[in-house]
Amino acid sequence: MRAAIEAHLHSHHVARVIYGAIIGLSVILVQESHPPAAGVVVASLIATAIAVALAELYSDVVATEARTHQRVARERLGDIGAEAAAVAFGVAFPAAFFLLAVAGAMELDTAFRLAKWSGLGLIGFYGFAAARLAGASVLGCVFQALFAAMIGALLIALKALVH
Repeated sequence: MRAAIEAHLHSHHVARVIYGAIIGLSVILVQESHPPAAGVVVASLIATAIAVALAELYSDVVATEARTHQRVARERLGDIGAEAAAVAFGVAFPAAFFLLAVAGAMELDTAFRLAKWSGLGLIGFYGFAAARLAGASVLGCVFQALFAAMIGALLIALKALVH
C-alpha cells in the first residue's frame, strides 16, 4: 500500500486529482445552499467528473497534436487517459458520502459537511506530502499544507459571503 501511495505521489496524477478535488468542492458548495436529494448530488458529481475528464482528454490530445504536428501515439493516449481519470476521481470522490446518504447511513447535512471538509483535507494532504517529498521540515510541510488548503478555504469563505 505504501509503495502504491509513493508511486502516486511521484506521478503527474497528483496535480490532476487536486484540480478535480477543487472542482468537486465547488460543485458541493454550489448545491449546499439549496440542497437537492442525495442522489441528485451523486449524479451531479459523476456528470461533472465525466465532463471535466472528457474536456481534459480532448484538450490534451488537441494540444499534443498541435505541438508535435503528429497524431497522438497510443502510448501517450493511455497516459492522457490516466490523467483524465485522475481528474474524474478528484471530482467524483465526494459522491461516496452522498451514496451513504442515499443508503440512509447518514443525513444529507452530514454528507455535505464531510464532502466539504474532506475535499479541503485532501488538498492540504497533497500540499503536506509534496513538501515532505521535497525535503521540507515538518513545520514547513504543515505551512505548505495550510497554504494549499487555503484554496478550498477561500472557496468556502466566498460561498459563505455570497449566501
